[in-house]
Amino acid sequence: MKSIIQSATFVLLVLIFSGCSHAQDQPSKNPELPNTPFIIVLGVAQDAGFPQADCQKDCCKAVWAGEVEQKMVSCLALVDPQNEQFWIFDATPDFKFQMQKVKDFLSNSKLAGIFLTHAHIGHYTGLMHLGREVMGAKEIPVFAMPRMKTFLETNGPWSQLIDLKNIAIQPLKNDSTIILENNFQITPLQVPHRDEFSETIGFSIKVDQKKALFIPDIDKWHLWDKSISDQIQLHDIAFLDGSFYQNGEIPGRDMSEIPHPFIEESMNEFQSLESKHKSKVNFIHFNHTNPVLKTDSEAYKSVIQNGFQVAEEGQVFSF
Repeated sequence: MKSIIQSATFVLLVLIFSGCSHAQDQPSKNPELPNTPFIIVLGVAQDAGFPQADCQKDCCKAVWAGEVEQKMVSCLALVDPQNEQFWIFDATPDFKFQMQKVKDFLSNSKLAGIFLTHAHIGHYTGLMHLGREVMGAKEIPVFAMPRMKTFLETNGPWSQLIDLKNIAIQPLKNDSTIILENNFQITPLQVPHRDEFSETIGFSIKVDQKKALFIPDIDKWHLWDKSISDQIQLHDIAFLDGSFYQNGEIPGRDMSEIPHPFIEESMNEFQSLESKHKSKVNFIHFNHTNPVLKTDSEAYKSVIQNGFQVAEEGQVFSF
């Protein structure tokens, strides 16, 4: 049995988010879990995962050599244990492993829907597993914004999923709340990003009186029409874009072409927050070059010392 509690800071997160006096252990199969809804972190890496294809840099060599664990692509699951169902936020290339991870927690649970943030490869291509070549799913609800909906409807192989009724597109509208059958409330929040094929959104997830914020991709916080500091304070936990730790992380690449808020920038942006709000912030969606992937790195230590968190696969946050 391996505990999901990695540090005292994680214990604090569980206390803040769930109001519980302790966190649950996470064995590989059928772990004891809360009876109330919870979120599982199913992946923390950028779209291409960790390691990335054909990466021979030091950051990836250790993974190829089996010295460092690989990381799945950024993804969350919202689990309703009483009704044995779950929703996935982003259908990643690691979809099959991430679905199984949920079933390791709750073996009889069923996929009740998928919420998509945008049309970059790490966030929707896992839909292919719902097709007749794999699951042959039956009208799985896929929640998508207007441009994302049109993209799926007018491009193969995704259009075939619709034609064969493997999926049923459920339209989303910015800032308009979707209420699921168990009164879970999901609100899409449109954010500025490279929108070649679709809009980009994050999600506010509300269960009872607790709220989680998930924004894996955004260009820069100051370009958003909402205050990220205000949003952190309005939520009980926040999973936020941490793609890169600092500028210059990818030698030879103009990083302005792949804009994200560097973790260093975000920590400066959030510096005025009270410690109780800083501790809500879990950086996620790490590029393979990001040093916070290594817990012994100075970057990782800096995040923790400044009162923030680094999301880790398998962590559970109870409502």
